[in-house]
Amino acid sequence: MCIRDSSMAKQSIKEVVASEYIKCAQDPVYFMRKYCMIQHPIRGKIKFDLYPFQERSLLQFKDHDYNIILKSRQLGISTLTAGYSLWSMIFNEDFNCLVIAIKQDTAKNLVTKVRVMHDFLPSWLRPGVVEDNKLSLRLSNGSQVKAVSSSPDAGRSEALSLLVIDEAAFIDKVDAIWTSAQQTLATGGKAIVLSTPNGTGNFFHRTWMKAESNENKFNTIRLHWTVHPEREQKWRDEQDVILGPDQAAQECDCDFISSGATVIPGQLLEWYRLNQCMDPVEKRGIDDALWIWEYPNYTKNYIVVADVARGDGADYSTFHVIDIETVTQVAEFKAQLGVKEFGNMLVNISTEYNEALLVIENANIGWAAIQPAIDRGYRNLYYTYKHEGVVDPEVQLRKGYDMKDKSQMVPGFTTSSRTRPLLVSKLDIYFREKSCIVRSKRLIDELFVFIWKGSRPEAQGGYNDDLVMAYAIAMYVRDTALKLRSDGLELDKRALGLMGSSTGHDGVYGQTDVGTHDSWNMQLGDDQEDLTWLI
Repeated sequence: MCIRDSSMAKQSIKEVVASEYIKCAQDPVYFMRKYCMIQHPIRGKIKFDLYPFQERSLLQFKDHDYNIILKSRQLGISTLTAGYSLWSMIFNEDFNCLVIAIKQDTAKNLVTKVRVMHDFLPSWLRPGVVEDNKLSLRLSNGSQVKAVSSSPDAGRSEALSLLVIDEAAFIDKVDAIWTSAQQTLATGGKAIVLSTPNGTGNFFHRTWMKAESNENKFNTIRLHWTVHPEREQKWRDEQDVILGPDQAAQECDCDFISSGATVIPGQLLEWYRLNQCMDPVEKRGIDDALWIWEYPNYTKNYIVVADVARGDGADYSTFHVIDIETVTQVAEFKAQLGVKEFGNMLVNISTEYNEALLVIENANIGWAAIQPAIDRGYRNLYYTYKHEGVVDPEVQLRKGYDMKDKSQMVPGFTTSSRTRPLLVSKLDIYFREKSCIVRSKRLIDELFVFIWKGSRPEAQGGYNDDLVMAYAIAMYVRDTALKLRSDGLELDKRALGLMGSSTGHDGVYGQTDVGTHDSWNMQLGDDQEDLTWLI
């Protein structure tokens, strides 16, 4: 009787195990709720007690091939992703999971979570391990999980079943990573892209926005801090104190606009986009690269400011045309163009806009773009004083206007480690005070990814700041050339009087004798233009 009972008991256990195995294979929520343990830093080994929002997310992982998660901090989503990866590895042979993060240690942490969960499983559910190191875990059924740091080639040669990109909004050149992984995912692979927000315009933001508009194949999962059942407003208020308001908005609120380390605040950039940006009245050239909002007005003075591409194919040649009086952007160009062709285009557009003051950034290949202006005798070309120690605007302008010793002057605008902070500061002032009128969505898009990297402002990895730097130079030159100061009043008057080079003057940096010229009046044929509005 005892032998028979024992045999029946063994049969019953086998049936239970088989039933449990099937339940786990069919339902990742059941698998994780009942059998997955995690290592708590204080409490040690504990059950992973899923919250309702975690259960819903896990089922979406299962039901959708591509998932993008916009999340608050400390919601256990990395742990949840680790559990889903383990479930997929156990119940699929040769399942290949790749985890990419901004740092290798971050990616390694997710592999560690997978390893801990695997080790705590009951023996009948736990596959054998054939390879185990800090960065990878391979099971006896051929499935594996591997961690790598971000690089454009990450995942290129892998036959991926699941790609996890952690904190995607903070990874430089993540666009290239995603592009390189497409072929490996094309045969039925899945992807989970997760991050807190980090400003707008980057890969994560663009992918999320397209997903919300059903323009790509991603399923969206938004996890605001309020989804956590144990968090109340008191917790959120504490984050402002702990992290600071800006960082707390990024880490908690799933707010793209308020997040990120943009040089110009995202909320302000969004105001410009909504209130000032508009479609141009005309687009010219190949790829419609030249955008025009206002045609030349003979009564107005303009400035044309250009940033020349390095020539390596990674950036663009750009310029802005600015109405000096109203600080209104009236035209803009952005394209990859031959340097000599670009230089001639600058002369043409400057001539078209009333022989505008032409400012060309002279670093690197910029000299080649300046040469056509010199060869063609363009009379209103900006010069820079050679002495690198001089960054004071008034000294710079005085040297520029004087030009008694032309050997001390170089054509174009010189951007250096000393002048760059001044440019960015001037850009910041104009935007914060809403003193400029920006028409270009292209410029605003660049500003959304123009961020602080430590103490240096530059474009986020994989993006460009060519329009931004040209505009910053424009604001700097415009302001220093025209802002009236008590000790530089006559200098500025003279600048204004010379600005209309089409009237016979030699231009701002020409050598016309202006000793007896009334610089508050500009001669236009038989008439004089009154400039006293500038006082």
